[in-house]
Amino acid sequence: MSTTATAATHAKPATAIAIMGLLFFIIGFFTWINGPLITFVQLAFELDEVNAFLVLMVFYLSYFFLALPAAGALRFTGMKKGLALSLAVMAVGALMFGEFSTQRWYPGALSGLFVIGGGMALLQTSVNPYVSILGPIEGAARRIALMGIFNKTAGILAPLVLGMSVMRGIGDLSEQVAAADDAGRAALLDAFAAQIHAPYLVMAGILLLVAVGILFSPLPELRPSEVNPDTHARTDGPKRSIFHFPHLWLGVLCLFTYVGVEVLAGDGIGTYGAAFGLPLDHTKYFTSATLACMLAGYVAGMVLIPRYVSQAGYLRLSATMGIVFTLGAFLTSGYVSVAFVALLGFANAMMWPAIFPLAIRGLGASTETGSALLVMGIAGGAIVPQAFAVFKQHYDFQLVFLLLMVPCYAYILYYAVRGHRAGGLGRG
Repeated sequence: MSTTATAATHAKPATAIAIMGLLFFIIGFFTWINGPLITFVQLAFELDEVNAFLVLMVFYLSYFFLALPAAGALRFTGMKKGLALSLAVMAVGALMFGEFSTQRWYPGALSGLFVIGGGMALLQTSVNPYVSILGPIEGAARRIALMGIFNKTAGILAPLVLGMSVMRGIGDLSEQVAAADDAGRAALLDAFAAQIHAPYLVMAGILLLVAVGILFSPLPELRPSEVNPDTHARTDGPKRSIFHFPHLWLGVLCLFTYVGVEVLAGDGIGTYGAAFGLPLDHTKYFTSATLACMLAGYVAGMVLIPRYVSQAGYLRLSATMGIVFTLGAFLTSGYVSVAFVALLGFANAMMWPAIFPLAIRGLGASTETGSALLVMGIAGGAIVPQAFAVFKQHYDFQLVFLLLMVPCYAYILYYAVRGHRAGGLGRG
């Protein structure tokens, strides 16, 4: 690490961690509000499940298309201005989503989500390697786990806030809409959709305030490209190309599968519960249950990593729990099955904190590009849940859930056992 970066890192580490925690809270809020938004758009725009799940597809595909441009933008702006820019972009997206939802124009609302996702891609590309390099790489999972507590606390709150404000009494409203004539149905849905405008206007204002605060904060300027994350960094000529790090490319696929199962267990749990015939006034809060389990998983990870178990060791345990809980969901029904899906939050909690530092380990000057590629892997959140929404129209939804989730967890287990050591980085 450069002398300048080292001095900046150790100037006020508590302040840097606090600011990062706030940013991870913002990421969590805008990520996990998508679960109840599926239910919101399905009613407000009169959609079937497949089209309602476009909320997730558009949001997460933005990471795929914009992660590499985000890395380029960071090289131009620097990390601090890049963080502020990402929040400003998210504010624009929030304004767009609130306005177009009020007008009940679904393509416009989806474009707002895409812009929010673009801002998140820029934010994720910077904050994750930043936290990873704030200290020794061996303890990166523990620091990211601390960030995860902020993230998942926001994730618990987001569905509750939306559920108790915009979606209050949605079960009764759905029955009223079904019984109304065309004019009455339009009036009810217009009034329902308009309730989303004020919350997103407030969110946009908060994002802009935080963006300004970031610019004037004492946050140190760190450039991942100047950092040699650990003693395994490759500094010899032939190994500097990003294509000479197989553990990174396997890690991108691992993050793809991980985000897919995480989003399906978190944002898709309401749809999963509704398939059992459970009431909408209950299912709209199910995302919070998954996030509460994730929060517990982060606390466990902070205690255990790296003192009692390595990052790779805990990843192996997490993948195994994912397979077991998925089988539990398949073999049960109703609220018990939903509870097993929620428990997947505990299994998923420490996967990102373990996968990300394992995948960027030893990249040296390629850290920024590697981080962007990993952020592109977040597109798994677009593909796996959408596959669930499509295939459940034709097959038993529990079987579809099983056949999507188990292979993903099996690959994560492979990465934890062997994949992260590809290219001779040694044991993790």
